[in-house]
Amino acid sequence: MIITTTSTLQDKHIIEYCGVVSGEAILGTNIFRDFFAGIRDIVGGRSGAYEKSLREAKETALREMQDAARSMGANAVIGVDLDYETISIGEGGGMLMVAASGTAVKYRD
Repeated sequence: MIITTTSTLQDKHIIEYCGVVSGEAILGTNIFRDFFAGIRDIVGGRSGAYEKSLREAKETALREMQDAARSMGANAVIGVDLDYETISIGEGGGMLMVAASGTAVKYRD
């Protein structure tokens, strides 16, 4: 399945717009605790463990979006947008949400 941030598919003809699709992944509060507790993991101002968790969350959100598109009979998702949001829960608690959304379409060559 083609997944793109553009609103068109080069050299392809969109024959049907199926609708908006999305996928989400939420990282629990423990990721923040682990992040700060694992400061020693930071090399050059970056945390490999935190980046890995974010990458996995992004892949999960994109996979869920793709599954939603497939269930509509689409073979591509255009106009894809990724959002990263923090959600505060009580004192010192929080979660990170990664959301992917786009337009499911059917195309032909």
